[in-house]
Amino acid sequence: MEPLFTPAEMTLIDRAAPGCGMPVATLMENAGRAVARLIRRHHHPCRVLVLAGPGNNGGDGYIAARHLAAAGWPVTVAPITHSHPASPPGQAAAAWRGPTVAPDLDQVRRADLVIDAVFGAGLSRPLDPAVSRLLDAAKTLIAIDIPSGVDGATGALRGEPGHAARTITFVAPKPGHLLLPGKSRCGIIHCADIGMPSEAIAHITPSLWRNTPALWRIPTPDHAGHKYDRGHLTILAGPMSGAAILAANAARRTGVGLLTLATPTPIHGAAPGIMIRTDPMAGLLADSRRMTWLCGPGLGIETAGSALATLIEAQRRIVADADALTACANQPERLAGVAVITPHEGEFARIFPSLSGDKLARARTAAARIGAVVVLKGEDTVIAAPDGRAAINDNAPPSLATAGSGDTLAGIIAGLLTQNMPTFEAAAAGVWLHGAAARSCGPGLIAEDLADALPAILASLVPTYHSKHRPKNTT
Repeated sequence: MEPLFTPAEMTLIDRAAPGCGMPVATLMENAGRAVARLIRRHHHPCRVLVLAGPGNNGGDGYIAARHLAAAGWPVTVAPITHSHPASPPGQAAAAWRGPTVAPDLDQVRRADLVIDAVFGAGLSRPLDPAVSRLLDAAKTLIAIDIPSGVDGATGALRGEPGHAARTITFVAPKPGHLLLPGKSRCGIIHCADIGMPSEAIAHITPSLWRNTPALWRIPTPDHAGHKYDRGHLTILAGPMSGAAILAANAARRTGVGLLTLATPTPIHGAAPGIMIRTDPMAGLLADSRRMTWLCGPGLGIETAGSALATLIEAQRRIVADADALTACANQPERLAGVAVITPHEGEFARIFPSLSGDKLARARTAAARIGAVVVLKGEDTVIAAPDGRAAINDNAPPSLATAGSGDTLAGIIAGLLTQNMPTFEAAAAGVWLHGAAARSCGPGLIAEDLADALPAILASLVPTYHSKHRPKNTT
């Protein structure tokens, strides 16, 4: 799994390192060497200017300058401010024997590559506009740790950071690398191993991760199983039945055993494998095998609100999306009892108008308030559980901003829940699968493409599935 550590957590890890046999100066040397190594790997030799700040970030910059110069690169350092001579950054600065210049725009414009070693992820004040102008003038900007001015905990911009082509961080990424708007300033993110002792890292128990397949396991059917073992998902369909059909197709592709569209009127255009039922909800709820329900897509606000209350009272496992969320505007208590909600920012603001702050904090607060997993959608989707666990997803392409995409995501999550995948893991996996399917489709994506892309993505996650479950040939 890939934990994400806040700047405060990284400070605790750094402080624990010397007691685990790793001096700060050694970590700094390793960090600076890693920066130089990555620059040499991805860029041709050129004129380099290092903008060095007063803290450890600046020390990393001085060491990177020394290693690049030793490799024959023309390097100049421009100190923004100076460190205390006895500190590790001060000692790194004293070890620099190359040219040092004043930090001005002419120096930046003469350089082919500028290293932003001014401030790290823990900056707590707005970036000086003069520093912003220097960073903005760089032809190619490489940031150490995080672009100066990006809040490492929230992704907020403190002042006007530069736009880095690459960001080189250490030990683990930080939330600000993946959360907007900071994410848009980081460019390609590299995480370098600098030899941080595992004992130091163990001082922090992670509660936040980058959403990757290491965080969850896709359910696979047992060879001796049957369709009821894989669950029965019921999706409520309304006047705009296309939304429910999109969700149904996606859910079936995730592996549900049976799927019913419950509708007051007949539906045309659904796949042959989808059951259409026009029975009243009370009759359908009498079947205890119908444990998982998706409520909202294309249902109509009034109908969705009434159906949601009925499902909660029946203690079903519910994914609430679209009209079911709008029906709960300014009434989040109506969502208590659901398993997962999947709002975009507009829907979230209508449900929780009093919540403010960064995206991660809002999602976590909302999840705790209603006792459900919150999938707060966007390019930087946050998945938050009521117990404080959270994940940030970063594989969603811009092409997902198309009609029906959200219905498909709700169907994927509901399909995984139907197979008894744990709720937080099902939501996180659904978000990742949704993004991966979109990436595999490429340009011209429409929502109908996503379900058909899922089998190949699922096969890549469980490559031994067919050989593992196929009966042995005894002939």
